[in-house]
Amino acid sequence: MMITEVDPKVLCLGYPIYNSSLDDLPFKSKLLVNTINQYSYCIAEEDIEFKKALLGSDVILPDGIGITLAAKWLNGDSLKKIAGADFHEFQLKRLNENHGSCFYLGASSETLSKIEKRLQIDYPNIRFGSYAPPFKPQFTEKDSLNMIEAVNNFAPDVLFVGMTAPKQEKWTYTNKAELNAQIICSIGAVFDFYAGTIERPSKVWRDLGLEWLGRLIKEPKRMYKRYIYYGLIYVKCIMKAKFYPTYRVNREVR
Repeated sequence: MMITEVDPKVLCLGYPIYNSSLDDLPFKSKLLVNTINQYSYCIAEEDIEFKKALLGSDVILPDGIGITLAAKWLNGDSLKKIAGADFHEFQLKRLNENHGSCFYLGASSETLSKIEKRLQIDYPNIRFGSYAPPFKPQFTEKDSLNMIEAVNNFAPDVLFVGMTAPKQEKWTYTNKAELNAQIICSIGAVFDFYAGTIERPSKVWRDLGLEWLGRLIKEPKRMYKRYIYYGLIYVKCIMKAKFYPTYRVNREVR
């Protein structure tokens, strides 16, 4: 289960989901923050190491309408969606106010350069560092040591990791103890959103709870499997959890 207890939270499909304002998060100790949505839930059901990494988070944010609706339908719990992009923006504002520092681990050198240029305009008080790891399915021990060294030499207040799920969650879970950062969070596509290399769906889509549809329309080939194929699998999981108590209990004790 979780490494540390961060309240308040609600249990949904076996995962303790954060259920409060980001202002209420305790930032005095090292925190490993991850997000969960219908896609990552389904992938974690297929990948036990990914599930272990998610459950090893100190904070799991509800990043998707699928999770918030499931919590309401299954348990009557009201969850407010907190996307990785929202957490990213919250942290940048907090760091700028306190003249803090952040480090971006992931993406390409070109994307990181665009992030740095935007940060200098939007949040001039933040000290910035970055490292572009090699693009490969799995990192070698030397790759990881180089990444850890780059982070620790900078010693950021917040480490943003963008290497796509489930690679980023597994890597941060495995290396949390070695990383010299107060907050470690995996935010995936947010690197591209903030750099402007991929446009995030507008606030209208987000307010309607249809950010997923906006992304599907913009990138149908890449997002079809994430939102349609795994979306149907997720609905099946929710139906089982609702109408088959044994299935639901098994999800919550694994």
